[in-house]
Amino acid sequence: MSTPENRLEELGLKLPRPTKLPEGLVLPFEFVNVRGNRVLFSGHPKSAMDGSLSGPFGVVGADITTGQAYDDAREVALTVLANIKAEIGELSRISGWVRVFGMVTSAPGYSEQHVVVNGFSDLVIDVFGQDVGRHARSAIGVSGLPLGFAMEIEGELLIDV
Repeated sequence: MSTPENRLEELGLKLPRPTKLPEGLVLPFEFVNVRGNRVLFSGHPKSAMDGSLSGPFGVVGADITTGQAYDDAREVALTVLANIKAEIGELSRISGWVRVFGMVTSAPGYSEQHVVVNGFSDLVIDVFGQDVGRHARSAIGVSGLPLGFAMEIEGELLIDV
């Protein structure tokens, strides 16, 4: 039986190290919060392979194209998976994705936020398949996000306990 880790390898994808915060940045919350069989993940940007925050930074529709932002959203998904894996052990414990909420820093008049966040959703479904990976989702445009991030994606999933 194939695992999500096997599927990532088949797709030629690697998870970064779990996110590490820049020196001096203290957050009053966890990136991943496990409550029974529920896993809630806080808004994530993407991380570099060493776990350092790597953006993306800027405004989609001005500094960043929709295509670039779609690719960045796929990398945000890898960051989320890395942080969840660090918290729960094996990604095969994930029994269902419940919801995803994407916030995209958008230029005035930009209306392709849903296409951007498709990068995240498409990766989840590619890795977990339709049965486990399908989820409810919203994508909105915002005028700004913390630290100048171009996007932040949060959500909820279920795990086997």
